[in-house]
Amino acid sequence: MSDNREERKEQQHEEEKTILNQDIKNDNGSSPASGTDQPQLQEEETLEQKLEAKDKRIKELEEENLALKDQYLRKAADLENFRKRMLKEKQEAIQFANRQLLLDLLHVLDDFERAIKSAENSKDFDSFHEGIMMIEKRLYELLERKWGLKRLESVGQPFDPTKHEAITSEERPDHEVSIVLEDYQKGYSLHDKIIRTAKVKVSMPKAKDTYTINNEQNTMAGT
Repeated sequence: MSDNREERKEQQHEEEKTILNQDIKNDNGSSPASGTDQPQLQEEETLEQKLEAKDKRIKELEEENLALKDQYLRKAADLENFRKRMLKEKQEAIQFANRQLLLDLLHVLDDFERAIKSAENSKDFDSFHEGIMMIEKRLYELLERKWGLKRLESVGQPFDPTKHEAITSEERPDHEVSIVLEDYQKGYSLHDKIIRTAKVKVSMPKAKDTYTINNEQNTMAGT
């Protein structure tokens, strides 16, 4: 009987010891039931966090893309509006480039109207002719002073194909070179650049004989 009691006590002691060890393991988080599932749970939590982070980044990129697209469309619209405005201003500048010149010429038209009315009333040709000459002079002075237009004086000048256009000619034995004899139509320059050549009559120098030409060529060769 005493032996059985001792065995039961010892068995009970072992059971208590086993229970105590299990409690200690459970407190340390290493119970047999959770020990095998913990790594898999942690892996699932990590994967879910990564997916959430990716979804968040995708959303941020989509919002950024929409913002950049909107900004691009606004810039493109501004550029198109600027292009249209510049084109319109350019067209207006071309259309009204001669505005001031035309305003100046209106004064000349006024002078012509007054001269015509005066001639109709007085029937005085001399006065009308004098008035026309005054208007022509005033017009030329206006264009020369304000716009840089200059009339070419050709008569008596050596013929220059950059300034003159020979319409007719006349032999002049006393001339060494071609000289402008008559001015049929005036030539003009604008800021020292020829814009219209003068239509003129020029002299034709006497043709040189062969002996004179040979002498001149030999002289030039010797120099």
